[in-house]
Amino acid sequence: MFVYMILLFTLLPAIELAILIKVGSHIGAINTMMIIIITGVTGAYLARFQGFLVLNKIQTSLNQGIMPSSELMDGLMILVGGILLLTPGFVTDILGIFLLIPLTRSLIKYLLRNKFESMLKNGQAIRVSPSNNYNKEYNDIDIN
Repeated sequence: MFVYMILLFTLLPAIELAILIKVGSHIGAINTMMIIIITGVTGAYLARFQGFLVLNKIQTSLNQGIMPSSELMDGLMILVGGILLLTPGFVTDILGIFLLIPLTRSLIKYLLRNKFESMLKNGQAIRVSPSNNYNKEYNDIDIN
């Protein structure tokens, strides 16, 4: 997990910077900044619009007594897509757009669901926890 974080915070910004410099040298700095601003504003609008649609679906599902697992996954993907679109850069913009468009989001959701199901079948588990040095005195007590 640590390696992924290093790649995320070092390699991705370096790639984004190289692309921004290359595009800026071809179309100019002002045009490049305008593209970044337009994608950021458009992304915020799309994330808000898609987010309200998903919230409506969640509310409808809950009113029918159905747990909205698919809608919750859509909501998370829309949140991530909106954050990616607000982040300056072309690679993050493309990824963010893919997460906001319902058709591509459905495909990504399908792929993620298959990955999670195969992990569960193979007995793999994802555990998110603080580092081992976080709090040495803490003891977990299971009460049944």
